[in-house]
Amino acid sequence: MVGGCVRDILLGRRPKDWDVTTSASPGIVQSLFENTVPTGERHGTVTVIMDGNQAEVTTFRSESAYTDHRRPDSVTFVSDLKEDLRRRDFTINAMAMKPDGTIIDYFGGRADLNARTIRCVGDARERFAEDALRMLRALRFGAELGFEIEDGTYHALKDCAALSAFLSPERIRDELCRILLSDRPETISTAIALGLLMSFASPAEVELADLPRLPCKLETRLCCLCISLLRNGQIKDTAHFLSALRFDGKTVSLVGKAAALLLSDLPNTKSAIKRALSGMGLAPVSLAVEVSRRPEIRILLEEVIASGDCFSLDRLAVNGDDLLALGYRGRELGNALKFLLEHVIESPEDNERNILLNLLKHNPKIP
Repeated sequence: MVGGCVRDILLGRRPKDWDVTTSASPGIVQSLFENTVPTGERHGTVTVIMDGNQAEVTTFRSESAYTDHRRPDSVTFVSDLKEDLRRRDFTINAMAMKPDGTIIDYFGGRADLNARTIRCVGDARERFAEDALRMLRALRFGAELGFEIEDGTYHALKDCAALSAFLSPERIRDELCRILLSDRPETISTAIALGLLMSFASPAEVELADLPRLPCKLETRLCCLCISLLRNGQIKDTAHFLSALRFDGKTVSLVGKAAALLLSDLPNTKSAIKRALSGMGLAPVSLAVEVSRRPEIRILLEEVIASGDCFSLDRLAVNGDDLLALGYRGRELGNALKFLLEHVIESPEDNERNILLNLLKHNPKIP
């Protein structure tokens, strides 16, 4: 076993993924097991599936230059485990474990694990130049494990930050999400300040002290991040920022609406909350209230929802057919429905069919 699973075992954590390294070539690995998938045969990786579980099995290898700062141009299979471990990112991920439990640690990974330190294997600038994603991974491992980045590695992060421009938005998004969902989500401020997200947000210090106080939910912490970046002038538009990072449309819409509500005056009366619910829907308003961390508004929202009061057209006691029967057409019909909705938002007890129809009869000239 090699890499992250060894690290997690030594930390007393259950590994999420299993990686194995071997001197056997991909062809030999495939011949030894009945169910295999050549997931990265060019780079020496074969997925072995057994009893519903799977492991990534990779042949010992050394690597050539990384022209695109992400993947090696070519790999060479070798017979030396140390040479294979030398190419890995951080010392805590460069340990191997024999079947009998013996740990093979050429680069001080166990000492760094005990010291709770993130340190590159060998020269940090070389490691980051090979694969620019390692810079974000360093911060992410620090956030997830509660480790500190060793000084030399941190200085290399600052020096190599511009290489992040070679990374795909999807890769950056995935690391961003994992940092936000960690125990130290405020670590993302370091990534932004160093310029690791410079293609999406202006590099500058941003205060994110509220992030760890929020529930560990992606939309909640993502919304808090966007609000902070907007107020700091580091992004101009939530939807553009999230779309550029290739978030799905549902997330872009939800977080964008909630952020817009937070940047305006958050509704603080039942009537105002019902108008917000009418205009945006329940999910964005609930998200905005959660991010605001204002319990008095959360209580008002809960009371509005529990009351069953009308705050949307589908809750009105009349519908379009009722108004068609009264002779309303086109724009006049829409305006009449909006008039009735505004009325019952202020006077919820009037949301009865006869009352609303009589109201229209006494207000025939609705603009």
